[in-house]
Amino acid sequence: MDRRSFVKLSAAAAAVQLLPSLSFAQEGGTFRIGALTPITGAGSPYGPGMQQAIRLAVDEVNAAGGVAGMKLELITEDSQTKPDAAVLAAKKLIEVNKVQAILGTWSSGVTLAVMPLTDAAGIIEMNVSGAPAISTLDTKDLVWRFQATNDRFGAAFAEICTKRGFKRPATMAFNNASGLGNVNGFKKAWEARGNKVVAEVVYEPNRPSYRSELQKVLDAKPDVIVTGSYLPDSTIILREWFQAGAENKWIMPGWAAGPDLVKALGNEVCEGVISVETVSNEGSDAYKAFDAAYTKAMGRSAGSNIYAAMAYDMVISLALAIEAAGAKADIATINGKIREVSNPPGDAVYSFASGKAALAAKKKINYEGASSKLDFDKFGDTTPDFGVFVIEKGQLVRRDVVSIAAAV
Repeated sequence: MDRRSFVKLSAAAAAVQLLPSLSFAQEGGTFRIGALTPITGAGSPYGPGMQQAIRLAVDEVNAAGGVAGMKLELITEDSQTKPDAAVLAAKKLIEVNKVQAILGTWSSGVTLAVMPLTDAAGIIEMNVSGAPAISTLDTKDLVWRFQATNDRFGAAFAEICTKRGFKRPATMAFNNASGLGNVNGFKKAWEARGNKVVAEVVYEPNRPSYRSELQKVLDAKPDVIVTGSYLPDSTIILREWFQAGAENKWIMPGWAAGPDLVKALGNEVCEGVISVETVSNEGSDAYKAFDAAYTKAMGRSAGSNIYAAMAYDMVISLALAIEAAGAKADIATINGKIREVSNPPGDAVYSFASGKAALAAKKKINYEGASSKLDFDKFGDTTPDFGVFVIEKGQLVRRDVVSIAAAV
């Protein structure tokens, strides 16, 4: 973020925080949801599908008679995958549209920029961002995360290293919250098993070459390099690694090592790269129903957009919390019900309609989501399973699924 953008962002955030805490009585028979997804910018491959998933869930809830005697109303905005643009859009959703929850922020920079506004307004924020700092900066417990944290990705990397027999891992990380979260989480989990990391390098972004940083890592003779990286820097690093003739393996997050990496570098360079991405709760009835609806609406399966199922679950878990809280409940009361309807113990439910019926029968419910089992920890974070994909002849082939403990 440049200085001009930072000044604009700070001014917008300050303007909202000067307002008195907004009161959101549920007036007019509606509960207003703001979808703030990345329709343009770096997150645009995912944002339109996330927005459609939110719309599908809103329609499903309203078709089932609504929540606590109300209909859900959806207002959409584009975050542009930029913190300053997201702040202005969130400000509009809060002040003009008077939404009672903002759902779907993608990228840690966007979520961290929006959180002060939603906290100041006393409304709910739901996101798919990875930065560990989101957990500790959420001092009001109003923020709910449906994607794994970056450090939990790192813990998954450690599990994969163990299962595949690597002995001498090194790390390379982009110098931001996401990159550092990945490798710090890996190091913590790896060393807890009595192992050592042979080299660690943190690099600055937007460089034309990472040759010197790469050589420092290769000098330690690692058998695998674990990264916290993005597609542009990964493309440069892997090209220079291939030119160097090294033979170690790579473990990368899925947002860095996907089809676009293969397209940029070709099959030979990418052969054997291990790409790690969370996977949906594919065996659940919630996922099967959502996948059918998403495929009908978008013309491709829910598996093509890992964040879509998370966005869908945001609405369903929120709606069940509203139903559990009752018609006259304020936002704080509704927020307090989110863990209650999503975490065990309770009767497992896989849709809003079945959860609503169980609540009407005075039963304790446990919503098992489309994206994960959706059990929130004390920080409001979930822990999906992780798919282990290996690039083979230019294709990402899923070879394993690993699970980690929620607390890392």
